[in-house]
Amino acid sequence: MENAQSLDAAVTSSESALLEATWVRIRDRLKTEVGEVEYRTWLQQIVLGPVEEDEIVLFLPSRFLRDWVRSQYGERLQTLWRQESKVIQRVELQVRKGMTPPSDNDQPSSSPEPEVETSVAEETSNTRPLATEIKSDLAVPLDPRFTFDSFVVGKPNEFAYACARRVAERPSSPGFNPLFLYGGVGLGKTHLMHAIGSELVRMGNVSVAYMSAEKFMYRFIASIRSQSTMEFKEQLRSVDVLMIDDLQFLIGKDNTQEEFFHTFNALVDAGRQIVVSADKSPSDLSGLEDRLRTRLGCGMVADIHATTFELRISILEAKAGASGVPVPGKVLEYLAHKITTNVRELEGALNRLIAHADLVGRPVTLESTQDVLKDMLKAHERRVTIDDIQRKVAEHWNIRLTDMSSARRARAVARPRQVAMYLAKNLTSRSLPEIGRKFGNRDHTTVMHAVSRVTELIEEDATFAESVELLKRMLEN
Repeated sequence: MENAQSLDAAVTSSESALLEATWVRIRDRLKTEVGEVEYRTWLQQIVLGPVEEDEIVLFLPSRFLRDWVRSQYGERLQTLWRQESKVIQRVELQVRKGMTPPSDNDQPSSSPEPEVETSVAEETSNTRPLATEIKSDLAVPLDPRFTFDSFVVGKPNEFAYACARRVAERPSSPGFNPLFLYGGVGLGKTHLMHAIGSELVRMGNVSVAYMSAEKFMYRFIASIRSQSTMEFKEQLRSVDVLMIDDLQFLIGKDNTQEEFFHTFNALVDAGRQIVVSADKSPSDLSGLEDRLRTRLGCGMVADIHATTFELRISILEAKAGASGVPVPGKVLEYLAHKITTNVRELEGALNRLIAHADLVGRPVTLESTQDVLKDMLKAHERRVTIDDIQRKVAEHWNIRLTDMSSARRARAVARPRQVAMYLAKNLTSRSLPEIGRKFGNRDHTTVMHAVSRVTELIEEDATFAESVELLKRMLEN
């Protein structure tokens, strides 16, 4: 009897050790995939639980963390467990209060973890002073591809580039704190922010924290849940340079705005540099508190305009030259004419062409370009943006473009605004909340009312219906 019990205990111990080893491998893979910062913020607190038939239970200390991990990493966790174990088919995430989160010292890893994450080229990492750091528990890694040297400068972005250079060379210069970069999607705001961070780290003796406004909010909420807000505040306010990307995400997030405002004041008062980016200028971010908008506008505000044909050609020539694959000039001109709104899509199209040429072993031609990119080009030809709609409607009714997002309710302004919302709903794939945000952060119910009202007027008034149909044809062609 005693021998049987000993054997059962040995089997249980062996299975437990096997399970622990599997979990260590999965943790290491996750750490590699998501990065040190993401791993420490969201995944390090996971504790291995029991196996119930073909299901593994993983514990987290709060409902907030459980829900976040489930929505962002649930499928990946399940896939990794299935790959590592023939037994485990499902992963169940549960909350267990009062548990002690594991540390890297509790479970072995395949490689030692660095004390500080710097996210710059390897050749400089061994010689950089320890004072130069990116706060590893706060910052998102900087992309080494996004440097000043790789940024193509043209008339639409030369002022923003010059401002970014000044901040990188002399942080907290009078008149440049904060530096506020704004412009449309894919025009280079994030590139410049990464370039500033990388340059500061390369120069040394400066601590930098870069993150999106969304990450700022989630980490602030996480600090509240874990009762570590003071630690969060102290870490954030100890950096020399704080960079927040996509600040418009904080619109409507009053508590997070409050925390950012106090952090902003603390850093500026201490002579530290702040760099912020958004899709609109501070004065147009109507969903932010007035005191925050005022502080953001008191430094240097730099607009990145839409690209010109010449700038798009320069960007394509630089990217094609770096690839080593010959791309004819007429192909570059064709792409620059066809894809005009987003530099990311422009570069994506070129990368796709180069990859196709490399894989199939055929040169890039205008004919192969039209064939390889036919889905992208077709979608781009049909694409209408809300900005296009607002501009065309404002011109048609002879009102100011700013009236589209203003609070004015005069009929001469309100009716065109409703028509623009109606067209945005019918000609774009944007959701109602997204459309509302483009019209002065209005609620989605306002957009629904506008669509309903314009639909009624089209049925009742033939002249009005003709005007709306004319606008629709002008936008689609």
